[in-house]
Amino acid sequence: MEIAQLIRRSIDVIQLNQHASGGYVASPLFPAYSYSWLRDGTFIANAMDRVGEVESAEKFYRWVHQVLKDKRPRLNQLLQKHANQEWIDRSEFLGTRYHLDGRDDHSEWGHFQLDGYGAWLWGLVQHIRLTGLTELLTEFRESIEITVDYVMAFWHFPNFDCWEEYPDYVHPATLACLYGGLKALGELESRPALTEKAALIQHFIHKNAIHEGRFVKSIHCVNEEWLPALPGVDASLLWLALPFGVCQVDDPCMIRTIQAIEKDLAHGGIQRYIEDRYYGGGEWLLLTAWYGLAQVELGNLEEAQRCLMWIASKADELGRLPEQVADNLREPAEFERWTREHGQPAHPLLWSHAMFLVLSDRLRQG
Repeated sequence: MEIAQLIRRSIDVIQLNQHASGGYVASPLFPAYSYSWLRDGTFIANAMDRVGEVESAEKFYRWVHQVLKDKRPRLNQLLQKHANQEWIDRSEFLGTRYHLDGRDDHSEWGHFQLDGYGAWLWGLVQHIRLTGLTELLTEFRESIEITVDYVMAFWHFPNFDCWEEYPDYVHPATLACLYGGLKALGELESRPALTEKAALIQHFIHKNAIHEGRFVKSIHCVNEEWLPALPGVDASLLWLALPFGVCQVDDPCMIRTIQAIEKDLAHGGIQRYIEDRYYGGGEWLLLTAWYGLAQVELGNLEEAQRCLMWIASKADELGRLPEQVADNLREPAEFERWTREHGQPAHPLLWSHAMFLVLSDRLRQG
């Protein structure tokens, strides 16, 4: 399918799978993904903003507001426990995904994830800057402040990473989302408390999440000292540069991180991380798009274009993009097991379509 056709098709897939309430279903044909994530949804909404579908993006941000605006009593209980240094079970924290109609998801899942809360603040600010709709800050005030208080209190807590794994560690990619959200809102509203917390998070990352001159996948605290827990790279570390700006793409630490991603995770597309066994550890389209975005910023337009074409080559006859493909699997037996027990990988994945749109838009800009 031609790039222009796939751009149109990607927009259609996203619009067709946005619930009337505004939530984007992660994947309509994969039962475990029949929810809307704050993280995935924000990146999808941002992609829609970039291609001019601002009404779709605004519907999503309104959906998040409706989901969060009644969470103040629950958050106050968490904050009180935190102040009293009481134990908080993971199940007590706010959710990472919700039913499309806004109800809480009570299924067995890695629900304590902070990345989506930082990401939605960031995405909302980008939407407001694009559209000029500053009145949304007033309309969404309750959900915004619930999110701010939640992130400010718990940013340093171990929680599930963006792949719903490793809940006992702290993840730089998650911290990047929190940094990006607090910094964006703090700058938009001239709130020093938020920008100062963002600066603290940025300092924490640079102090504790660098090993051998590059960023690491995850860290943990041992005897009051932060150490690498998973010292390899994860392709989501690209978020530190794009879009959240913890560092620049050409920062030496990010360059070495990208080089490690290329050495350990790059084939035609980009894998998640070395230990990945989910569906055998295939190549993810959305991460290939992120790698392509980094290449654009580094001036490697030919490589970025190759990434775009590789993603496009994975579309089926209906122009639908999957979550990952079974090329260069890290563990083929695991692909067979996951397929046998859960069916084929998620297809279509709205987040894949969204990042294809973002990369194609960035390349169009030159």
